[in-house]
Amino acid sequence: MSGRISIRRPDDFHLHLRDGEILRQVLPATVRQFARALIMPNLLPPIVDAHAAEQYRQRILAACPEAVEFEPLMTLYLTENTTGRDIVQAAEAGTVAAAKLYPAGATTNSDSGVRRIEAIRPVLDRMEAVDLPLCVHGEVTDPAIDVFDREEKFIDVVLEPIRKWNPDLRIVFEHITTAEAVSYVRSNSPAVAATITVHHLIINRNHLFMGGIRPHYFCLPLAKREIHRQALLAAVTGGEAMFFLGTDSAPHTESAKLNPCGCAGIFTAPVALSCLAHLFEEAGSLSRLEAFTSENGARFYRLKLNSGHLVLEKGNSPLQFRPLPVGNESIQVFDPGFPLYWDVAAPV
Repeated sequence: MSGRISIRRPDDFHLHLRDGEILRQVLPATVRQFARALIMPNLLPPIVDAHAAEQYRQRILAACPEAVEFEPLMTLYLTENTTGRDIVQAAEAGTVAAAKLYPAGATTNSDSGVRRIEAIRPVLDRMEAVDLPLCVHGEVTDPAIDVFDREEKFIDVVLEPIRKWNPDLRIVFEHITTAEAVSYVRSNSPAVAATITVHHLIINRNHLFMGGIRPHYFCLPLAKREIHRQALLAAVTGGEAMFFLGTDSAPHTESAKLNPCGCAGIFTAPVALSCLAHLFEEAGSLSRLEAFTSENGARFYRLKLNSGHLVLEKGNSPLQFRPLPVGNESIQVFDPGFPLYWDVAAPV
């Protein structure tokens, strides 16, 4: 039952670290596995310019465990007040890797997001000109649209207009959840790529209601039908270069999750590679794990591949993961619903 593989140190191209005490507590789980991570900007207040991004970057680096090499790749939060100058300064900073489009009200701390995509057309033009990628939370927020259809509708209402306005703009369709999104990315590659999370490869929408409401499986975008999960799994284990890892690991304390309006987000960072090794092994595709975690994303973002490697070992006893303490509270680690045997052994 035991096994051992070596892969290039991976990147996480969609990560929430929060700030303050939560940042200090959750960061070690990421740096143990990942050489770089694309840090989401939806703090309060949001990260809207290069100066704020650099300040946040310094707080992340200060929270890193000693003797650990980790590079936070920063993002800007697009608002209807973002200017072309903001984009140019971000591109020139060298540490901002992308700008993020949140439709207003789509997810956690997105109230400052964009309500009318036409309002940021000049900003998109400037992003295309300076070759700064656009990351999108791909859901419309129209209350008339069913929550399970909002990703598919986003393709028609937002993505297609952007592609027509700015055909050379590199776009990352983040945390896709549907077969329609998989098909769209395939059809629009290489200008469009997509991140896929660990949890959307494992859960479908039934998991939200098994034995009652399961708030620890509540995320946005919501998990969809099993046919969509299978489409995601086929895309990543099939080795397609336009898909890469973005965990969307999103820590929330238990009091934030377990209340009448519980927060959306799943904290997968501690188990990310363990879950992926399990899934790729089951699919007979362990040889393709490295491309998904360590190569495809770096190439799309035009970054050098990481030079270091890490070893994953498959043990004989299932791993145990306890809630992460944060002050007087805790953060629940994602439970995939099956035992995990693969774990990070050591850097090489």
